[in-house]
Amino acid sequence: QVHLVESGGGFVQAGGSLRLSCAVSGLTLNKYLMAWFRQSPGEDREFVAGIGWFNGATFYSESVTGRTVVSRDESKNTVSLEIRRLKPEDTAIYYCAASPGVILVKDPEFYDYWGQGTQVTVSS
Repeated sequence: QVHLVESGGGFVQAGGSLRLSCAVSGLTLNKYLMAWFRQSPGEDREFVAGIGWFNGATFYSESVTGRTVVSRDESKNTVSLEIRRLKPEDTAIYYCAASPGVILVKDPEFYDYWGQGTQVTVSS
């Protein structure tokens, strides 16, 4: 059974940084595309960052490019997301997701497994 458990969310002032972690069980990271999404109240789930299984290639949304790093630790079976220079518009629930696909996709429909999410709140 696959489980994805996010942690690391919280309250932070604008300009600060956060590191989110996703503990993965039931699947092997080097066989799955892993990604982070976020969702604010009343909004659709939005892609944030992803890391491919084949060569660890990373890809990011325009809204976080240049201030975000996604990484994975295969020895610990975890995926991390570090966001710097946080803005109030980064406030959302952040979700970890896994897809067995090869293509680096941003559409949440292609992801089969999801965590419960962790809340990030950025104050101005």
